Amino acid sequence: MPSVIIWKHKGRDVQFKKDVRFVMLSNNYLQIRSIKRTDEGTYRCEGRILARGEINFKDIQVVVNVPPTVRARQTTVNATASMGESVTLSCEADGFPEPEISWTRRGETIEDEEDKFSYSDDGSEMTIHNIEKDDEAEYNCIAENKAGDSEATILLKVYAKPKITYVENKTAVELDNEITLTCEASGDPLPSITWRTATRNISEEDKTLDGRIEVQGHIRMSSLTLKDIQYTDAGEYVCVASNTIGQDTKAMFFEVQYAPKIKGPVVIYTWEGNPVNITCEVLAYPTAKVSWLRDGQLLPSSNSSNIKIYSSPFASSLEINPDSESDFGNYNCTAVNSVGQESSEFILVQAETPSSPNINRVESYSSTAMVEFEEPDSTGGVPILKYKAEWRNTQAETWQTSNFSARDESSESTITIGGLRPETSYVVRLSAINGKGIGEASLPFEFVTQPVQGEPSAPKLTGRVGDDGNSFKVVLIKQDDGGSPIRHYLVRYRAKNSADWKPEMKIASDSDHIMLRSLDWNAEYEVVVVAENQQGKSKAAFFNFKTTTKPTVIPANIGNYTVSSTSAALLALFVTVLFS
Repeated sequence: MPSVIIWKHKGRDVQFKKDVRFVMLSNNYLQIRSIKRTDEGTYRCEGRILARGEINFKDIQVVVNVPPTVRARQTTVNATASMGESVTLSCEADGFPEPEISWTRRGETIEDEEDKFSYSDDGSEMTIHNIEKDDEAEYNCIAENKAGDSEATILLKVYAKPKITYVENKTAVELDNEITLTCEASGDPLPSITWRTATRNISEEDKTLDGRIEVQGHIRMSSLTLKDIQYTDAGEYVCVASNTIGQDTKAMFFEVQYAPKIKGPVVIYTWEGNPVNITCEVLAYPTAKVSWLRDGQLLPSSNSSNIKIYSSPFASSLEINPDSESDFGNYNCTAVNSVGQESSEFILVQAETPSSPNINRVESYSSTAMVEFEEPDSTGGVPILKYKAEWRNTQAETWQTSNFSARDESSESTITIGGLRPETSYVVRLSAINGKGIGEASLPFEFVTQPVQGEPSAPKLTGRVGDDGNSFKVVLIKQDDGGSPIRHYLVRYRAKNSADWKPEMKIASDSDHIMLRSLDWNAEYEVVVVAENQQGKSKAAFFNFKTTTKPTVIPANIGNYTVSSTSAALLALFVTVLFS
């Protein structure tokens, strides 16, 4: 008897009409087309013989394996190299059985390395530690199960700050036609390359006005060409590579070999019995050998006991103590190195005493007189140290004298003499004094003092900034005392940007200056001085000045320097006259 076959899925009859994917074949097999994960489960094949009322069945378990699908959470990930960064690449995978995930780069499987690569428990996240430029690549996330495999690609883009990969020190000889300095750099984005020296910045395609320096840019490289090489081109050249991530700098040193260079000729003044140093300082690379000659004879010689030579690596000093006229004249300094030589003549000249000053006018008061004068036409070859003033009553024969420092008086060309009697006729004359002695006196100048006026005249004020830069010496030039001795000077001062005056100071009448200390740097000040005697106070004298800019710190060992092969200090010729 024929049987009836029925298929059930999860206890329910398979609906062939509702889901055409289910087809029962002629041999009663059940065919499932385009199978889905939802089709998984227990299927029962049930056979019935209706006439007998017999029923039999068999259960079949269907497991559906689904090939993996995988997708990247980000298809492109950006990172920066050499910054200690870590970056995580992530993908999501579906499939049945649950797929296993692995990662590859450039066709090779990436192994788990704690210091470089690490993974999440399911492998869907891979972390790359300490990102470097070499880590830039396409990474593949591969999902696999028994039904198949799938992969997703993630691009890791690594940006890198510039890194200078090549510079080279160079050496040339002065007057060579040209030399090229080269700098190469890597980085992403592509870096721009510029140059700088101690005195200027030089960019790509830049050129100096004289055309001697030219910079050309290439991909990842820049070249700086120096033409018609000069010794001043020597020094440090810094290459600077920059992009949006950062910059890198590296220095190279350019050495220029050149023949010695001496400043001159120089005329030096001294006198018999007064030692003088003639210093020949030489700029040269390599270091030059320096020698002294006179009339073709190498110094010191057997007949020149009054000459000594002191040498250092970059200078030679000739100390001469002239004892006769024959010691004056020409002295030759010759410097020689492997590139060439140079000579310079120094002329030692017999100094003279100064010529006479010229008195222009005398402004007289009751007890003082201010003498205005012109400085001597000739200093005698050495600095004027003092001015000697001599004066007397026209009815007297004895001269009174006083010396005035040239440093204090020469800038104003005035001196003030005191202790004069009111309504009295005087004559005054001036002489200049240098290291050799006192010069000729000026012609006498006659003047008459004024009557007694009571209150003193305001002092005349001059001054100069102290050697430390933030102190100031205010010089008091006494004027008329009004017929009675000046008791003291009253001094006030303040910075112009301040509303408050410093506390008033009382200065002794015999003082010729006031020292203002611990002033602000680069500041303008005003000073007010009043003279006071028994009769009262003078009008105020005003003086304005400005302190210098605060200097930069100079290393303590600046005096002990070495000129390397890459740079040299330009040493000027100078002389020091020793006054006895």
